[in-house]
Amino acid sequence: MKFRELEVPGAWEVTTAQHGDPRGLFMEWYRFDHLAEAVGHPLRLAQGNLSVSARDVVRGIHFADVPPGQAKYVTCVRGAVVDVIVDLRVGSPTFGRWTAVRLDDVDRRAVYISEGLGHGFCAMTDDATLSYLCSTTYNPQAEHAVHPLDPDLAIDWPTGSPQLSARDAAAPTLAQARADGLLPEYARCQEFVTRLKTEESPYASPQ
Repeated sequence: MKFRELEVPGAWEVTTAQHGDPRGLFMEWYRFDHLAEAVGHPLRLAQGNLSVSARDVVRGIHFADVPPGQAKYVTCVRGAVVDVIVDLRVGSPTFGRWTAVRLDDVDRRAVYISEGLGHGFCAMTDDATLSYLCSTTYNPQAEHAVHPLDPDLAIDWPTGSPQLSARDAAAPTLAQARADGLLPEYARCQEFVTRLKTEESPYASPQ
């Protein structure tokens, strides 16, 4: 399992070895110990989600209040998507920047997205299916969105006809969300992640 931190700090691409033979294949798509070693603390698994999308559907850009935020470990179990991570942390050196990773059922990569970052994706195939492991349960009062087609973000979505939900189509721009005080503060996100790194993990392996 290989981890590569992306251009937006706090986001990692994860590549896992696949072991195949004529019967099929096997892989370890998630290892809490390997992830903890890479990012500095374990993922506190609280909820698992599946998302199924038709081709050209764009979901996001979604984020949660910090603390506690919501870290995500995402992989595509069917079809293909372009997964996008946006730095929404006010005060971050990379505020407003985004990066993208193709997730599909061939290479079977994953991404880890830490608290305070925005997340979205575009489905490249019909029935594109994402699996999410999340660090907190869904809290609608703490969940927010930034418009995925905000020209200031200028995300290069790989579709000429993006299909948005009513919620995402009505989401504010990055500038509007910042003016309304919705965006997470970089310093607070850093403090929260530092605290996670110093707390004793309930999942620590016995010595």
